[in-house]
Amino acid sequence: MANGRGWGQDATLAPGWDRVGSAAWNALAAPETWAPAVGAVAFYGIGNADQKVSDWASRSTPVFGSQDRAGRMSDDLAMAADVIWIASAAATPSGGEFDEWFLNKLKGLGVQTGTAVLLRGTVGGLKDAFDRTRPNGEPGSMPSGHASNASLAATMASKNIETMGWSDTAVTATQIGLGTLTAAVSWARVEAQKHYPSDVLAGIALGHFFGAFFTDAFLGIDDPNAVLVLFEPSRDGIAATVRFGF
Repeated sequence: MANGRGWGQDATLAPGWDRVGSAAWNALAAPETWAPAVGAVAFYGIGNADQKVSDWASRSTPVFGSQDRAGRMSDDLAMAADVIWIASAAATPSGGEFDEWFLNKLKGLGVQTGTAVLLRGTVGGLKDAFDRTRPNGEPGSMPSGHASNASLAATMASKNIETMGWSDTAVTATQIGLGTLTAAVSWARVEAQKHYPSDVLAGIALGHFFGAFFTDAFLGIDDPNAVLVLFEPSRDGIAATVRFGF
């Protein structure tokens, strides 16, 4: 990678509070986290926007043509997101010797797979806590598992692709494609009458936060020239430190 290390080589379960705090802040501050979160709050709390958009989308199905097709496509597109994530992890530069390559892949995939397991557990707990009925009358509406999983896979794939030395144009194009895939999975769930807009927006925010936070905190694939912002408690409040790598 750009920092001279292999992908997965620096994966750790003890990254230190500095790295954890910085990763959490950066993940929260990312537009891919806060923008859908704000949208979810707006749809959930303002008037009948959630219900109106859900009713219109499931009745008109403007993108997928029918609720059944939307439901099938949401499953297929979510699976495609997982395949892209796994392919991106396999393609990352992890070392020239097989033993080194295998160990680094094992460590890196361990971090990202563990993240997926934690996200699913969190989504399940939130579904129980919100106890929101889906538009079709079934339980478990908030947040959307499909949207959160697709967003997670897209975020981790994007992080992996950034290590491959591609041009900025290629990386940006890939990230746009991954974002479009996440949006398609999410909208399909609305057209399928499985979720309200706020459900899928909350899922997107959760998926991106988990993917960005755990990758940055525990995988250790930082660009050596990146700016690192650290927040530490002090007697007077919180001290912010900015570190530059050269």
